[in-house]
Order: sequence, then C-alpha cells, then structure tokens
Amino acid sequence: MNSRPHIILTSQDLDRLETLLESLPANAVPGSAELQAELERAEIVEPEQIPPTVVTMNSTVRFSIDSSGQDFRLTLVYPKDVDGSGNKISVLAPVGSALLGLSTGDEIEWPRPGGGTIKVRIEEIIYQPEREGKFYR
Repeated sequence: MNSRPHIILTSQDLDRLETLLESLPANAVPGSAELQAELERAEIVEPEQIPPTVVTMNSTVRFSIDSSGQDFRLTLVYPKDVDGSGNKISVLAPVGSALLGLSTGDEIEWPRPGGGTIKVRIEEIIYQPEREGKFYR
C-alpha cells in the first residue's frame, strides 16, 4: 500500500501539536519527523466542523489487523498523558502519528516489531471529544 489515506485535523489539534513539536529538542524524539509530515499534508478544519468519524487527539479508536482479524482499542494522546495501562498511544509513536486524522474504514500499513508491516483498518471511532461537544479541551 503506497498511497496514504486523506487525513483531516482540527485547527486546535494542529496548533497544539505544532507547539509540542517546537518544544522538542532537534532529533530528540524519533517520531517527530513523521508527525510533522502528517501535519503538513493534512486538511485543516475548525473543531466544530470535524466529521464524527475522524481520529482526533484524545479519540478512542477500534481497529483490526487484517491478517489475524484481531480487534484492538487505543486512545491517541499527547506524550504527557501516556500511562502504563497499554490503552493509550502517544501521537509521537509511529502508530500514533499514523492514526491521527484517519477516518473509519481507512486502511494503513504499520511497522511490525522485528520488521515488516501489517495492514490495519480503522473500524470505529468509539470516542471523539469533538463529537461530544468538547471543542476546547
């Protein structure tokens, strides 16, 4: 899969993520370049205009792995909000920056630990702050 799906971000997420990236020392975080590339290619909308089926910051996403059919749930968070639960993924992690801005039904390839890739499909946005009216979190 060579083409990347169209992604949409809220102007609020864009502002906060750009501030986060600017605060990081150059080359200190491996995922920062990938995140910056995603921000540069995204369509930007106001928080009130984001479709309810798009992954925004603090969204909880259900996705499946194509080869096994297994379902997983992760909440996309800022690095400071990652905890030891295993249920949260930092936007600076490769998988985290890949999730940002995707829509239900999108498929992407993620790096597999130890090499290779796996195909992942976004099945459902379980929770999205904007859908709940939380525009200024």
